[in-house]
Amino acid sequence: MISVRALSMRLASGGREVAVLTDVSLDVPAGQFLAIAGPSGSGKSTLLGLIAGLDQPTAGHIEVAGVDVTALDEDGLARFRRDHVGYVFQSFHLLPTLTAQENVAVPLELAGDAGAAGRAAALLAEVGLAERAHHYPVQLSGGEQQRVAVARAMARRPALLLADEPTGNLDSATGKQIIELLVGLNRRLGSTLVLVTHDAALAAHADRVITLRDGRIVSDE
Repeated sequence: MISVRALSMRLASGGREVAVLTDVSLDVPAGQFLAIAGPSGSGKSTLLGLIAGLDQPTAGHIEVAGVDVTALDEDGLARFRRDHVGYVFQSFHLLPTLTAQENVAVPLELAGDAGAAGRAAALLAEVGLAERAHHYPVQLSGGEQQRVAVARAMARRPALLLADEPTGNLDSATGKQIIELLVGLNRRLGSTLVLVTHDAALAAHADRVITLRDGRIVSDE
């Protein structure tokens, strides 16, 4: 499903180059739940963003579902993300002027789905928010907002679901619910789930845990 080869990422900082990732290679089979763990600043979120095609690496190649992500132009990347990837952010990234249902419907509408509203309502019911469909983000708790974000990420049943510290802004009990929701959807839909976390307890839910330190993979188990 995912093939990463000799991936490096360097960024300019204070007039010098900083190595964020160095010579990272890994394969993730379809359907696997992979956790990327490691301390803050280890390169976890950078690696996830590169897999999603949100950034371009300094060196190396990434293939996802047979597509060479690193060879795509901006239009190609946009189509790739639309057709293959669901992304859950730590800070939810909901549109404040849209209701929960309207937020979930956005990717469906962009894809020209005539039944977007009905599908969005069904997805909200699936994540336990049927009665909150017409509330705006400001009217929802953090956990509810993240549930909306998960429903939106899964709207087009992507083959790949990426989650960047999805419980980072939530209390431990709510965070556990979000992880269970992500794992349940992953299992039910047969999608591949890659989750970034610095929390060992959350990483323990995964089929496999890769640990990064200083931009390199230091363990894979």
